[in-house]
Amino acid sequence: MRRWWVSLLVCGLVACSSGESSGNSCVPAPNADLRGCNFAGADLTGANLSGANLSGASLIYADLRIYADLRGADLTDADLRAAKLRGANLTDADLSGANLTDANLEGAYLRGAKLRGANLSGADLRGADLSGADLRGADLYGALLAANLTGANLSGADLTDADLSGANLKNANLKNANLKNASIAGADLTGANLSGASLIYASLIYADLSDADPTDADLRGADLTDADLTGADLRAAQLRGVKLRGADLRGADLTDADLRGADLTDAYLAGADLSGAKLDGVIGYKP
Repeated sequence: MRRWWVSLLVCGLVACSSGESSGNSCVPAPNADLRGCNFAGADLTGANLSGANLSGASLIYADLRIYADLRGADLTDADLRAAKLRGANLTDADLSGANLTDANLEGAYLRGAKLRGANLSGADLRGADLSGADLRGADLYGALLAANLTGANLSGADLTDADLSGANLKNANLKNANLKNASIAGADLTGANLSGASLIYASLIYADLSDADPTDADLRGADLTDADLTGADLRAAQLRGVKLRGADLRGADLTDADLRGADLTDAYLAGADLSGAKLDGVIGYKP
């Protein structure tokens, strides 16, 4: 007998399935109506819950590892705190408003998933596929995000202290996102929209920001040592005290940017537009 069936039998003995009063059987199955069911701590490894309605369900500490199938499942407002979802398939699942605090989503498949307003603070998403995912307004405070975020929508998301080292953020939308103190070293941000984003004291060492749009972004105190900013749109960007040692700024638009006290030692500035930029106290550059 499969382990998750054993777990559900035990669950039934202690009356932990809260959905029974509303007519839900709370038996995990594809396309099942599992709204409000209580699977807290249940062993659902390898379970097929594709298309199931788990909105408002409790899955605290639930074990959904070993390729549990949650494709297209409705997990809106579900409680998945500290849930084990390593390698789970959540492609096109709706997790809007879900609580995934400290959840383990290593290597999970979240392509096209809806995570709008979800709480992913402290979650482990290393190696996960979040390409095209909707993470608008999501809470990713301190999350581990060395993941594939190609084309993901992270506008307005809170990524304070998050670790995005080596992440693929190509063409991602990070408009007005909070990335204060975030580690984004070596990440691919080519073509990313960073307009209005807060990157105060963020680490962007060796990051690739070529053709990115950080218009009006706040990069005060950020470390962009050896970063690739070729062709980047940095108009009116807040770059006060930024480390740009060895950075490639060829063809970058720095019109009206605030570079006071910035370190431009060994930076490549061929073709860069610095008209109207504030350059008081700049290190390693003579206008």
